[in-house]
Amino acid sequence: MDLRRDVFQAIADPTRRAILLLVATQSMTAGAIASQFDSKRPTISKHLLILTECELLKREPIGREMHYHLNPNKMKEIADFIAPFQKLWDDRFNKLETVMKQYKRKS
Repeated sequence: MDLRRDVFQAIADPTRRAILLLVATQSMTAGAIASQFDSKRPTISKHLLILTECELLKREPIGREMHYHLNPNKMKEIADFIAPFQKLWDDRFNKLETVMKQYKRKS
């Protein structure tokens, strides 16, 4: 049975976001990733499993080691989903800025 985890649930966790930032520029082994955290290695392995299951990370065997690297296509899907919300909030903040500037002038 192929169960996919929810990508937004995966990135809601601060440790998983930190892992994504770590592997954003270079692939890393699980041990190298785990060494960056105070958590025990099995805990980091669970985070890596979740990130891999929702396709944010890809695993690639290099020699005897498994390397993890960011899946840019999945990250783009997230960015594309969030883009309309970003525009909505930018528009709202721009309107608020205009109101605040008018308020300052009246004071």
